[in-house]
Amino acid sequence: MDQTTHSRIYVERTLALIKPDAIHKAEEIEDVILKSGFIILQKRKLQLSPEQCSDFYADQYGKLFFPSLTAFMSSGPIIAITLARKNAMAHWKSLIGPVNSIKARETHPECLRAKYGTSDLKNALHGSNSLLAAEREIKFMFPNTVIEPFPSREATEEYLSRYVNPTLLQGLTELCKQKPHNPCIWLADWLIQNNPNMPQICDGAIVEGVE
Repeated sequence: MDQTTHSRIYVERTLALIKPDAIHKAEEIEDVILKSGFIILQKRKLQLSPEQCSDFYADQYGKLFFPSLTAFMSSGPIIAITLARKNAMAHWKSLIGPVNSIKARETHPECLRAKYGTSDLKNALHGSNSLLAAEREIKFMFPNTVIEPFPSREATEEYLSRYVNPTLLQGLTELCKQKPHNPCIWLADWLIQNNPNMPQICDGAIVEGVE
């Protein structure tokens, strides 16, 4: 089922791939995904050509295993899934475990790659390595997806400094003067009434007649 819309807002998305060697366990894997607190925003089953696999894994180009990787990933259908939750990328990487499935069975026996993978190459699942990679990979698998860019820390701090802090400071100053019985509700009402982005409406405004 394609869950492309949802009422909640998620701070992070990541791409998960169920690879050809584990696709017969897709229902089990999806069940683990949902029980781990993820929401499945998008899902599709597809089969990539060797050329498409080369494009998807372009950052691995030139490495010795690259031909084997593209051959394996194009050998059968895969399932691409966009996952969302708080810290989605880190949680998914933790859930699937180390890249080498054989080593994973020794060091992380409960991870998904230990359970469903068989080797370093055939390791059942894929997870994005960074926020930028996740954005690129989601767009690759779901071309019509619109992903809002994550603001940088500097941009966030500048926005807070310029647009939020001055109004909030003024409201807190008034709060200290007024000392209302319920300060949280008073401050919320004050912020609504003094929102600098909203036009101010004055009672008893005189509307000039049109001659």
